[in-house]
Parts: sequence; structure tokens; C-alpha cells
Amino acid sequence: MEIGNLNSGLVYTNDQCIGCNHCISACPIFEANYSLEQDGKPLIYVNGEACIHCGACIDACHHHARSFRDDTEEFFADLKKGEPISLLVAPAFIANYPKEYAKVLGYLKSLGANHIISVSFGADITTWGYLNYITKYNFTGGISQPCPAIVDYIEKYVPELIPKIVPVHSPMMCAAIYVRKYMKIKDKLAFISPCIAKKSEISRPNNRQYVSYNVTFDHLMDKLREVNLSFYEGVDELEYGLGSVYPQPGGLKENVEHFLGKDVMVRQIEGESHAYHFLDAYVKRVKSGKQLPFMVDALNCANGCLHGTGVEPETAENDDVLFEINVQRNKAKSSKRDKKKDKISPWSKWITYEKRLDNFNVQFAELNLEDFICRYQENKKAVSVSEQQVKAGFEDMKKDSQEKCRIDCGACGYESCRKMAEAVAIGLNRRENCIHYGKDALEEEQRQLREITKQLRETQKKKQVLYEEIMEDFQQIKSSMGELAEGNQCSAEDATSIAQAVGSMSSFTEMLRDSMKQVADAVQGYDEMNEDIIKISNKTGMLALNAGIEAARSGEAGKGFGVIANRVRELSEQTKEAVATGKEQSAILLPAIQKLDDKTLEFLKNIDNINQGTSALAASSEEIAAQTEMVDEIVNRIAEKMKEVVD
Repeated sequence: MEIGNLNSGLVYTNDQCIGCNHCISACPIFEANYSLEQDGKPLIYVNGEACIHCGACIDACHHHARSFRDDTEEFFADLKKGEPISLLVAPAFIANYPKEYAKVLGYLKSLGANHIISVSFGADITTWGYLNYITKYNFTGGISQPCPAIVDYIEKYVPELIPKIVPVHSPMMCAAIYVRKYMKIKDKLAFISPCIAKKSEISRPNNRQYVSYNVTFDHLMDKLREVNLSFYEGVDELEYGLGSVYPQPGGLKENVEHFLGKDVMVRQIEGESHAYHFLDAYVKRVKSGKQLPFMVDALNCANGCLHGTGVEPETAENDDVLFEINVQRNKAKSSKRDKKKDKISPWSKWITYEKRLDNFNVQFAELNLEDFICRYQENKKAVSVSEQQVKAGFEDMKKDSQEKCRIDCGACGYESCRKMAEAVAIGLNRRENCIHYGKDALEEEQRQLREITKQLRETQKKKQVLYEEIMEDFQQIKSSMGELAEGNQCSAEDATSIAQAVGSMSSFTEMLRDSMKQVADAVQGYDEMNEDIIKISNKTGMLALNAGIEAARSGEAGKGFGVIANRVRELSEQTKEAVATGKEQSAILLPAIQKLDDKTLEFLKNIDNINQGTSALAASSEEIAAQTEMVDEIVNRIAEKMKEVVD
């Protein structure tokens, strides 16, 4: 079934649900509850088509998570609009609210309600109809039908019993038919009701023309809670007899015994926990041909309609209700005469059973039994689950042994593991709702956790070993980084020393270039001076030559002067030879000096390059030192993090 179709019936789940399964355990209908999970929250919704509106779940739920719908709001709205409405009042109303009864009726009259008919009168008609039908057709073993939940159950889940339902309308419907056909009242009829399921009865295709509203005691009194009723007074319009005791357990039985005596056996069944089990067993008794009771008086509620599903919960433990019913009983039985017929009342305890029945038939002689006959039809809602599906359900719940399939703890809400398997198989429930599935799943999770823990411990050990190995590597890195830092520091110091030495060599080279320039300049000056000497020597030679010529002319007198002139000329030649030799040496020396100067300049450039490289090396050493410190810090942080991971 689609989720949207759930919770749309008379009984529904409200926001208080926690998915505790208590409603499932109380519900007599296997198909009526759907266990769901919405937004991670477990919920149990109601399938309105399967529900028989017995109210067992409402009574069972301690969380007040089940509510019901009726026609109270629509009833008051139509009264306000001026719709012509008359009231049918359940006999349980005066029993539950003896002090408020007349005041409530008076208030509803003030709002526009026209006639007020006690359904106790309709109950008298039902009793009359039962006795006449059973007598006319010898219909023994029939099941009474005042309770719509019982009728719904038979039609939907044990249709084999449909022929055994006494086909006489309930007191409510008998009263409605009487109002329509015999009193000729055309108003809409509102039933002041103790029962949620009465809505399903008045909604039957053949009944819709009679009753329009099911107004439950609970919702009615809640609506009137703020109304001051002390100014109002009203009464019902028809006299009635023992029909007033119908709402109590065994009320129908008491009526039958009143007319037929206690020799007839009326089987009395009440309560959701008992009535439906009885009906399931009664099918077998009927089919087997065993002796049947005169009739079966079956009610859904353990305390009868006095504490029906539509009655305020706080009245359930109130014994004043029983005392009020006893007042109504005594009032009916103490009546000696039928005022309308001026005859002895059929309810009088002073006459025989036979006379009571005769007077009873006289009282309703104008009624046609056929007007109060109803028909039933099969409306089967029971689902069938195959053995294959049951097997699949067990497999889904991981119940793989006979022992697991027969735990039957009931925590899921069902009476047996098999029922839970059926529910899981057809989608009524979830395997997670089986406490043992959860327990086994938890144990499996615990086993897996233990295995994971074991693996984690082994992994932790491996991590510890790995950590220690990594820490050793880190220590080696730190040691190497320390050595690198020390070596880098030495390199920086050496680079600084080299830079200083290179600076000194550069200065020396500059001084050498200056000295070489001075030497070159001196050699150059020496060459210039040699030129002057050669010039002087040449002149001296010429003078010596001239002197020799003059000495030769002078003869003997000039011999001595000639010798001097020759010596001067020889000296001049030697001077020229010496100067020529000096020039040759100077020609060799100057290029050598120039070449030395060029090499010195090249050497100076190399020294500058070395100096720049050394400076760069020193800067790099500083950067390496800074990075080394950073790497050391990172290594320390990584080591701390790894220690946290391992721990």
C-alpha cells in the first residue's frame, strides 16, 4: 500500500508516535498496522481499509499517539448554518453524564437541534426484532450486531460467519428508521455516540439515508468544555424500557432473558482481546455442526458501550456509570403499566415471561419487521501469505534455525516470530523491528568491531614500528642537517676569508699594475735618453773625426791630439754600440712589460669574478643556513604530529 493511503481512516497515528509496537500487540487485525521509517524515525501507521475501528490501539498507546476522526466539527458547523438536525442519543450518554445529560441536550436545542430521541427506544425495537426473527426462522446460534466493530470483523476476516449475524439493525439504526418511517421526521440525524466505529455503520450504502453525523462523547464534551451549561435544560421525547441497559456488558442478554427466561443460553462476549479469538473459534464450531447457543451477545469493548471507544478516557474507571445504569434498569422494571396502551408494561418484573413477551409484541404491533432487517456482504481484507513468503521473511530477518524462528518474544508486537516473518514478507513491517534481528546484528557488529580493533592494534603496532623507523630517519636527517649547517658555516667563513684574501690580491695587483706602469714609463724615458746620447755620440764622433783630420794636418804637433781624437771616436762608437744594445733590450722589455700588464689586467678581472662568486657563495651559505633551520623546525613538527597519530 502507498504511504499516502495510510492514516486516512477513522483511526490514525498522530505526531506522538515513537514506533514502540504496543499498538500492534493490542490490535486484533494483522493487516491494520504498517511499520515505517520516515526521516530516521520509526512510525506505525494505520491502514484504514483493514482497520475495524475497535479502538484497542487507542487504549493501549501510553504515548497518546493514536487519534480518531468523527463528525463533531461538521455537526456544529451545520447547526450554525441552520441545517435542520435532530438528535439520536445513545443510552450510554445519560449513564456517563447523568448530571450534564439534560443540560447538554438543552444547549444543543438552543443551537437549533429539533427532536431528541433516545436510542434506548431503538434498543427496545432491536430486542423485539431479534426475538421475532429468531422465533420466525428458528435462527439459533446467531450473533448480535449492535457493535459495528464486530460486524466489520466478520465481513472482512471471517466472512463464513456472515450468515450467522442476526439480520436486525442495531439500536441506533432501528431508532433512525423509526424516526424516518414512523415519525416522518426528515431532518438530518446526528448520533450522540460512544463509539468510533458507528461512523462505518452509518456510512454503509444502505444506511447513508438515515444518519448523517457520528458525534462522539469525547469530542462533543471537549467542544462544550468552555460552555456554561447551567442555563440549559432538555429532555428526550420517547419512552423506553430495558433498552437503556444495552450499553452495559450483557445488556442484550438481560433483555432476552427478561422475555424468555434464564433457561435460554445467551453467550456473552466482550473485549478486543477475547471477542475476535472467540469469533475465529466460533467458525469452526459452526462448521463442525456442534451445538450452538441461543444467540451470541458480542461487544468489542470490555466494559460495553458504557466505556466505548468514543467515550472520554477518564470515565473508564468511574463506577458511577454502572450505578446510573442500575437506576435506569430499576426504573424500567418498576414500571407496572404502559401509559400509551394503558396496559401492563412489558418491562414490568411483576408479570410472567410469557406475558411480558405478549405485551412486548402488542407494544410494537404497528411495526413491520422487514423495515428493520439489514443485509451483510463479504468485504474480505485478510491477506494470505504463502510458505515461500514466510521463508523469505525469516531469511530477511536472518532467522536461519528452528530455534530462532520460534523465539516468539512478542517484542515486535506480534504473537509469534512466524507472524512477524509474514509481516516482513508482505511489507507490513521491517526486519529492524525484530529485537533479535537487532540483537544479532549488534552482536555481528560487535564481532566485526572486535576484529577491526584487533586489526587496528596490529596496525598500531606496525605504525609504532614505522614511527620509530621514521623517527630514526628524522634523527639522521636532523643530524645531517646539523652537519650541513656546520659545514655551511665553515664554508661561509672560508668564503669570507677567501673574499678577504682575494680583496688583498686585487689591491696587490693594482699596485703591481701601477709599478709596471712606472717601469714602462722609466724604460720609455730611458729610450728617449738613449736617442739623445746617440745624437751626442754622433756629434762627438764627427768632432773626433774633424779633430783627427786637423791633427793630421798639424803633423808631429798634432799627433797627441790625434790620439785623443781617435779615443774620443772609439768612445763614441762604443757609446753608440752600448745605446744600440740598450735599445734592443728596451725593445724586448717594453712588449714583455705590456704583455705582463695585459695578463695582470686579466688576472685582476678573474680576481673580481672570484670575489663576486665568493660573495654569492657567502650569501648562499646564509640562505642555506636559514633553510636548514626551517627544515629542522618542519621535521620537529612532523615528528610531533606523527607522535599524536601513533598515540
